[in-house]
Parts: sequence; C-alpha cells; structure tokens
Amino acid sequence: MKNINPIVVSGKECLPLIEGGKGIAVSSGESSGAWAKAGGVGTFSGVNADSYDENGNRIPQIYKEKTRSGRHRELVDFSVSGAIEQARIARDIAGNKAPIHVNILWEMAAAEEILTRTLEKAGNIIDGVTCGAGMPYKLSEIAAKYGTYYYPIVSSSRAFNALWKRSYRKTSDYLGGVVYEDPWLAGGHNGLSNNEDPLSPQPPYPRVKDLRSLMNEFDLEHIPIIMAGGVWNLSEWEDWINNPEIGKIAFQFGTRPLLTEESPIPDAWKKRLLTIKKGEVSLHRFSPTGFYSSAVKNNFLRELEERSERQTPFLKEQTNEFNEKIEIGPRKRTFYVKHSDKSKILKWIKKGFSKPMATPNNTHIWVTIQKASQIVKDQIDCMGCLSQCLFSNWSQGETGTTGKKADPRSFCIQKTLQNISHGISSLENQLMFAGHSVYRFAMDPFYKGGFIPKVNQLVDRIMKGL
Repeated sequence: MKNINPIVVSGKECLPLIEGGKGIAVSSGESSGAWAKAGGVGTFSGVNADSYDENGNRIPQIYKEKTRSGRHRELVDFSVSGAIEQARIARDIAGNKAPIHVNILWEMAAAEEILTRTLEKAGNIIDGVTCGAGMPYKLSEIAAKYGTYYYPIVSSSRAFNALWKRSYRKTSDYLGGVVYEDPWLAGGHNGLSNNEDPLSPQPPYPRVKDLRSLMNEFDLEHIPIIMAGGVWNLSEWEDWINNPEIGKIAFQFGTRPLLTEESPIPDAWKKRLLTIKKGEVSLHRFSPTGFYSSAVKNNFLRELEERSERQTPFLKEQTNEFNEKIEIGPRKRTFYVKHSDKSKILKWIKKGFSKPMATPNNTHIWVTIQKASQIVKDQIDCMGCLSQCLFSNWSQGETGTTGKKADPRSFCIQKTLQNISHGISSLENQLMFAGHSVYRFAMDPFYKGGFIPKVNQLVDRIMKGL
C-alpha cells in the first residue's frame, strides 16, 4: 500500500484519519480524545452531549418546563453545557498538539446559538467545527468569529457551490476542509437530493472528482476533501491517495470507532455490531427531519414500515370515489374511504389496529390504541430538538409550529437516540443508526472472538491498510 503521509488539519499536523462525529452521546470526549491522541482528528458530538456531576455520574436530561418553548430552552442549555464538557474531556486526553473538532447538526434546534455559546466558552480548545444535515450557510461566519476552522458536510459539488457563493467565499481563510459524505454509504442522515434515486447508488469517485474540480475553480487546491461513508480500510482507497484528480485527501471513519473500548455506546450495542449481516442496514425516510437516513433494520424500523403500509386516504364528505362510510369509536366519528380500501381497513381493525391517525397528506394510518397513545404522548412531550419537526410539528420560529399537522408516521428522534445511546431499553426497539459497511465487523478477522480494540490499536491497523 502507498505510504500515508501526515497532513495539516485545523493548523495541526496529524494523520489523514478523521473520526466521524456521530450524534447524541455516541462520539464523546473520551473517544475523540483517544482518536486524536492516536494521531488522527478527534470529533466529539455537540448534539445534546452528556454532562456529569462532581462524582462523574451522567446528569440525566430531564425536562421540567410545561411548554414546548420552555423545554426547548432547557434543551439548548443541556446541549451547550454538554458540548463544553466533552470538549474539555477530549482536550485533556489528546493534549494541546492534536486536533479536536466538534460535530454540529445544522438541522438541530438552535444550532447557531449552541455553536456560538460553545465556542464562546471552549473555542480555545476546539480546533474545528464539522457541520452537516442541512445547508449551514452561517457556519463559516460563526466559526471565523472565534478563529475556528470549519468543515461543511456535502454530498455533491452542487451543494458546495451554493455554500461557497452565498457565504464561504467571504471567510475562506477558515475553511479547513470539505467533507464529502456519500449519501448511499454513510450512516445517520444522508444528503440525497430530490433528483437522486435512493435505490440507484452512484460511485463516489466521479462525484468527488467533480467536487475537486469545482474547488480548484475557487483556488481551493490546498483544501483537503474528506471522504466519508463506506470507508473501512485504506488499501481499498489506494487509488485515491496521491491522485491529482482527487487532490489532497483525508478519510473519515464513522462506523469503525463505534467498536472500541473508548466508545461510549452500551456493551449490548457493541456486541450487536459484531452480528449484523450485509443488507441489514436500511435507507429510509421516516426521520422527522425529512431527510433520508440509514439505520439497522430492526423491530423499530419494521414497525414504522408497517405503520405506513397500513395507510389509506380518506375524506370527510362522501364522493363518487370515496363512497364507503366508516364509523370509529364510541362517538361514531364518520369519514369516507374508497371501496377498495374498506376491506383492508376491516381486516386491520380485526387484528387490533383499530385507531386511525390522520397524517398531513389526508390519509389515515391504522395503529393499536396503545401505539396511538404512545405517539400522542411523544408528540405532546416534544422538547424542540430540531429546527423543524415533522413528527410533532414543532418549529423554532416565532410561532413554535410548522403550521402543518403533526405526522404520526414518524417518531421522536430525541427520545429514541437518548434511549439507545444510554442503554435505557432494547436495541431492537430503538433507532440504531449505522453505515452500510457495518456488516464487515462480522467478517473482519480483527474482531474474531468478539475482540474490541482500543482506539490506538484500531488506528494502527487502519494505517497498515487493514
């Protein structure tokens, strides 16, 4: 394999190995600090990161306010204090010469405020900000204000072109790199556009080549592209290294750092990673963000799929097409459905899916009374974790609402990610984000017998091309 030479990231020399900044409590100060200490770029999650008391115990994020707006303010304060604490933990482990980055999701609630307040208090120990899940136009302005490098996550040259022309060209001195996150290979939320087919993956090389060509037009030859999504070992990317069509390149690892001793995810999750088979990661669109995302196809995702499959259009007034009357509940609530749908509805009701829930698209999904109660409770308990939420119809704008009906086909993402990352309930019943290469844990001899490496052991193996 070709020699892997150090590069300069955020003003510090390091290996071209970037730890992916996975969401809620999944990339911690401990894991990112260890990655940076091993020679790479450590990235901790600034998305509702954990804080600890004087005894080192995690402080549960319990919301006491009665209103959504009140809980939203609590969430912002939780996020800021957690991000600052994780930054300090990472820096204490890594030392001052290693680069430490924070990952921020632009579509999370109050992203601008959380990033600004975090850099106000911890900008001297955070070298860079990685940001995706949306179009973070103001990222460059905020980062530059605090002398911090910024790293936008894009999935196409077109996205970077828009960011550059509208904003980034004004603060190009602090552009540390551009992360190309492949929308068909990466875990978590994916940047598929409406023009791209989720079932027809495109190879990353020509897309990254196009990105480099565009960056060269903007005199950004010196800025590295960071390849993210599907990266397992470097020998498989050897033709990208020292390739003039790709230029300066680094590689981001999101999935492999999950299975290390320093990784904060629960042991049950780590063990499950060793058993996932090829094809068990699903690219779906149930997220309340409206984005596609990739996660392990478990009971949680299957229930969402089945929920949407039990879906029928309806009208409140009878027409020639909607001519079958349905009466539901003790109040005999009446609506009209198509003749072809009535028999399906009656079968679902017989199986216990007797509760219709209206969607924003003038359809009903049919669920059990118990599931309907859970959905409504989760919607009421919303703490405003996203800038806009399809599930609860929360918006961080002045009205506090999207103006649309809450969508019961989705779910509370804050609840499930907190549950899975802290081992609060079964993995099968929570959203388990994963990249599409996660099945390789079960095939890679490095993990034979359930071996879980330390971060420095993993980095050493990656540098050997394995």
